[in-house]
Amino acid sequence: MGILYIVATPIGNLEDMTFRAINILQSVDVIAAEDTRHTGKLLEHFQIKTPQISYHEHNRQQRLPELLSQLTEGKAIALVTDAGMPGISDPGYELVKACIGASISVIPIPGATAGITALSASGLPTDRFVFEGFLPTHNQDRKQRLESLAAESRTLILYESPHRLRQTLQDLADYFSLYRQIVIARELTKLHEEFWRGTIKDAIAHYTNREPKGEFTLVIAGEIPGIAIVSEDTLKEELMQIMSEGLSRSQAARQLAQLTKIPRRQLYQLALSLPAPVQAEEETLNDS
Repeated sequence: MGILYIVATPIGNLEDMTFRAINILQSVDVIAAEDTRHTGKLLEHFQIKTPQISYHEHNRQQRLPELLSQLTEGKAIALVTDAGMPGISDPGYELVKACIGASISVIPIPGATAGITALSASGLPTDRFVFEGFLPTHNQDRKQRLESLAAESRTLILYESPHRLRQTLQDLADYFSLYRQIVIARELTKLHEEFWRGTIKDAIAHYTNREPKGEFTLVIAGEIPGIAIVSEDTLKEELMQIMSEGLSRSQAARQLAQLTKIPRRQLYQLALSLPAPVQAEEETLNDS
């Protein structure tokens, strides 16, 4: 039987490559890479001549039996991703699982991971955390995931692309408190590495007139336990009082969410069961 090596590669700075990773990549029979062109630049930099084969989200069903066949024939294969530790938010997990099922040795070669790198410098609690990777893109799946995470007391770690960052921040504002602490890490270990720290509300304002660039890791403080439970009748009374001052249902829900840390969407749904405000023109939740 061969061996599958799970080899971490730098997430930006090439000096983060370990001696052990270089030795493994030089000694294996083949390197299974997410993007052979991207990995090719890394191999060229370290003068590694080992042949590559592609293994990624779109060809994993075809490649999996082929890689297993080579491993059962006694070959050593190194699995790498474009950056960081393979198997984290990529299809490497399926290959590892298949190897374990076939009694093929799996050996990890540790290195940099964006989520842990960002967490370590975030200044948020590190004793308990949960990695969520990328949020679902499908509306219903995304809604359910955010609802389940709103009450999470552990520090949250998310990945996000630049073209989705603004929408994700707005979604966090809809389901979490606007005043939840968040750290936005950008271009980790690279020349333009940046850590931005503040509240979700401040983050939305920060990126309203600033074009997001680079790859982002979001580290979000967990919900603070011990907040008093408020009855539904009391919440309705508070919403009615706020709306009597001329605010719409959506505005009232936002204001009460800031005071109670109850998700705004939950309060908005409650406000919909109340008589319509008469002093203000109603606005939809999406327009708020």
